[in-house]
Amino acid sequence: MPREEREERDHRRQRSRAERSPEVREKKSREGREGREESSREDHEERSREPRRAEHSREHRKDHQKREEPRRRPARSPKADAREVARSAAHHVQLLTGKDPEVVTSLERREDGWLVGIEVVETHRIPESTDILAEYRVQLDDQGDLVSCRRSQRYSRGRAEEGE
Repeated sequence: MPREEREERDHRRQRSRAERSPEVREKKSREGREGREESSREDHEERSREPRRAEHSREHRKDHQKREEPRRRPARSPKADAREVARSAAHHVQLLTGKDPEVVTSLERREDGWLVGIEVVETHRIPESTDILAEYRVQLDDQGDLVSCRRSQRYSRGRAEEGE
């Protein structure tokens, strides 16, 4: 057995003997009793404060409820922002057509929701300049839920845009 292992083993044995000595056991026992007594005192103090805390928390809740009453609004999902609306529209087009959206071509806020234009590659060709593209018009409500979706136009990628 190498010398280092023997020293380590001997060191462990000495520690073990020391822990078994009556003085060490007594000291540990004393520390345990003191710890239990201290925690018992703290528990007693904590329990004596509980009724006051409970009373205080009830009053606090009542005050808080009174202050909150006028601010309550009917439950309704929050309005979607432009980025969420664009993502939602692209997702709906992808689900409905099975084609990956290329780009958001337009985004318009309306009284009753949003109108979003999404461009999709309908047919991939070589060279890419001859791909067939389509623009879908997606109408979403205020919360970003789908109202309608329709293909508004089809065209080849190389075609110049015409003014609307």
